[in-house]
Amino acid sequence: MRVGLYPGTFDPVTLGHLDIIKRASLLVDKLVIGVAINRDKSPLFSLEERVEMIEQNLDRLNHGDTKVVVEPFENLLIDKAEQIGAQLIIRGLRAVSDFEYEFQLVGMNRAMNDRVETVFLMAEAKHQAIASRLVKEIARLNGDISKFVTPDVQAALKQKFA
Repeated sequence: MRVGLYPGTFDPVTLGHLDIIKRASLLVDKLVIGVAINRDKSPLFSLEERVEMIEQNLDRLNHGDTKVVVEPFENLLIDKAEQIGAQLIIRGLRAVSDFEYEFQLVGMNRAMNDRVETVFLMAEAKHQAIASRLVKEIARLNGDISKFVTPDVQAALKQKFA
């Protein structure tokens, strides 16, 4: 069984994230969406809210026979990959600047465990500009975020900023 791990903060989950989840599910038999607990960041949504938002939106995706699960994690990414038996870490890229950071992570992860490969999926062109940070800023200023997130995520953001 080929297991993949797609990690992220998902604060909040966007259409870009959902696109990567859908496409990643075509590469593996089981896909674990790893929701990161990052003490260096101050997420708008709690860990429970972020997990729930992703789980609510999985029904929108056609992931065929692939089992898709959502799990929080706080340890090193490579340790989480080992813990779940993942052979692949899946990362989404939007721009060249993403690649530079991800390239460094791949090197460090390979030094710690060279049996886990990293696969990069380019965001669909229509999703390349979407960043959770920008979506939150637009929502905070009462802008229209309907092109970037699902209706339930949009409602959750409106509630946070009400």
